[in-house]
Amino acid sequence: MFYQISAKSAPDEMNPFASLTVTYVIGAVASLIFYYVLNKEANIIHEYSKVNWAPSVLGFAIVGLEVGYIYAYKAGWPVSVAQIVQASVLAVILIFVGYLLYHESITWNKIAGIIVCLTGLALININ
Repeated sequence: MFYQISAKSAPDEMNPFASLTVTYVIGAVASLIFYYVLNKEANIIHEYSKVNWAPSVLGFAIVGLEVGYIYAYKAGWPVSVAQIVQASVLAVILIFVGYLLYHESITWNKIAGIIVCLTGLALININ
């Protein structure tokens, strides 16, 4: 809830990417604090030595997701609609990603879920 309210409340006159720099500085500081508070034998350099490609790609994906919400809200999308569209589209895409990349089965329940998601999107009035 706070995520969506904050994204919708980003200042219209502020560039979304500039806004996200503030978001990520606060997120990085909070993550570092939580890392040390929750780990008695914390060694951040040792943790960084384990990094692979995933955190970097996740960073770009998060920027895309968040700036997408900010632009959708700047374009006048209602807060109740943006999340439904994003979640429905993502659910449908991930069924196929699961099948192609992770060899997960496509079941009748998943097909029914795709139909429900697409039907729900068809019923939403984005204007």
